[in-house]
Order: sequence, then C-alpha cells, then structure tokens
Amino acid sequence: MTIIRSVVSGCGSYLPEKIVTNAQMEDMVDTTDEWIIERTGIRQRHIAADNELTSDLAIKAAQKALIAANIDATDIDLIVLATSTPDQTFPSTATRVQAALGMEKGAAFDVQAVCSGFIYALATADNFIRAGQAKHALVIGAETFSRILDWKDRATCVLFGDGAGAVVLSAQKGEGTNKDQGILSSHLHSDGRYNELLYVDGGVSSTQSTGYLRMRGKEVFRHAVVNLASVVKEALEFNDMTTEDVDMVIPHQANKRILDATIRKLKINPDKVAMTVHKHANTSAASIPLALDEMIREKRIARGDIVVLEAMGGGFTWGSCLIRW
Repeated sequence: MTIIRSVVSGCGSYLPEKIVTNAQMEDMVDTTDEWIIERTGIRQRHIAADNELTSDLAIKAAQKALIAANIDATDIDLIVLATSTPDQTFPSTATRVQAALGMEKGAAFDVQAVCSGFIYALATADNFIRAGQAKHALVIGAETFSRILDWKDRATCVLFGDGAGAVVLSAQKGEGTNKDQGILSSHLHSDGRYNELLYVDGGVSSTQSTGYLRMRGKEVFRHAVVNLASVVKEALEFNDMTTEDVDMVIPHQANKRILDATIRKLKINPDKVAMTVHKHANTSAASIPLALDEMIREKRIARGDIVVLEAMGGGFTWGSCLIRW
C-alpha cells in the first residue's frame, strides 16, 4: 500500500543574543546558582531584546530551516506556528512570518498547546500533508516567555527562556510500514481538569491583561513523569517497537529532574536522550525544535534513525511523535 509520509527535510533554530546566567539571577531575585542547578539543571537562559518579537525569533529559525531543506519560501504551502506568546491578540504570528518570508500562497496559522505546542503543530502539518493538501509545510515553535514571567517569583522566573526552532516537512511516498522514512505516528492528549496547576493569570476575556505564569511545581512534576513515559510507550507500541529500537529521544526541555525521572521510568539509555535545558532553560513550544536542531548539528541523528519527540504543557496537554529520520 502506497501512502504519503511527512519527511523532515530541514531544521533550523534561533536564540536571542542576551544570556542571563544563574549568577545574574541572584541579583534579581532571592535565589542561588546552586539552588537552581540542583532543582532544575538550568545554568543560563536566553532573553529576547526589548525590540525583539516572537515573530522575529520565528522568522530567523524558519529561514535557517528553509536553507537546510534547500527550499524557497515560495514552495511552502502551509505554516503552523506553535506559541503561547504571540506578537498580537490577532492576527496570528504565523501570518507575520508568512509575510516576512515572502510566501503569498497557502495558509498560515498559530496553535496553542503551551509546551506541547510543537508536537501539536507537527501533527497538524503532518495530517495536511497526508491528506494531500500540502506538499511542503513549515512547522515552528517560537516563544518569548520572558514577557509573561513575574520576575519576583523565584519559583518560576528562573525556569524559562526565549527561543525558536523550525522544521520543514516534505511529502514523500511510503509503503505504510514502520520501515518508511518520515513521521510514522503522532499521539496527542489533553486533560483540562488540571488548569490551576500551570496557567497564566490573565487573558483578553478574563482580565483584559497579559498576566503572569503561575505553577504548582510538585504537582506538575508528578503528572509530567507519568504522562511523558506513557505517551512514549504509546508511540512505540503503535509502531510495534520497543525502547531498544530508539536511537534518539528529543524531550521537552522543562527540568532536568523531570527528564531524569522519565528516563528511569522508560529504562532508556541516557546517552540516547537530548539534554539542552542547562543552556536554554524551558523555552516552551520552542524547546523540542531547538534541541532537535542541536542534535542534528552535532551529528547525533543520522538518516534511518528512530527519533521520538515528547512533551507536556499547561492544560494539561501532552503528546509524542515518532519519526524515522
């Protein structure tokens, strides 16, 4: 049986120039470098400049992904941009990227699933390609989370950073087996009962303000480990694979303790797990494509490898995507 698969043909990323170290955080809030590293593994984060928008980060990451794919923006049929920190209430940040790239056809829109956003965006674009509605799609995760942080709340402000990553998906014929190249499956979940554990205390309809991020860390940690391990197993079982078949896991880079606990629960070799949280902190929807691009540049992913992406975010939302590179 011949089917259409979505193959990753290019990847790119961008981080703002400004770096804020843990030592600098000590001057801003009641915390220490040792406390942050022990509880999160984070050593620094990138912060967007005052005149730098989410779309600016997204455009730079997208341009690099297009170059890597050797594809012109005019060849792109679809842009799906994952973000919780858009430039404006409307129109979508994706349309700003579309205009900047010179793409005049097709469609561009945002998706919002917080830290799971890139997985949701990837699954959405994949379905467009599988349906024959797009040949080339640009999938972006971009965030300026520094804009929604309460810099007096030491429990949250030390955890997050800004950045963007992007991939180009291209249609390619497959045989409908787990030997195909490209996205083999995506698995999305949400459970709105846990809103109060991780949220922003503002919004257009509720407070007519942006608000700040609020989190009950211990409860989020507990749910994250269970959900992330479960959704990785779901992807592997769906494709008749085990952790032994996996060459690289690209997890959402939220917290090293969450990553370590998930690794233990899955019983997977830590060498097969991307770890960039110490350099980038939690960049929400941007964290997976940022880590993915770094693994590609370090040549830790080769054609034919089995790569698993996984994330959990506010909502709660969580999901995974299994790709044969």
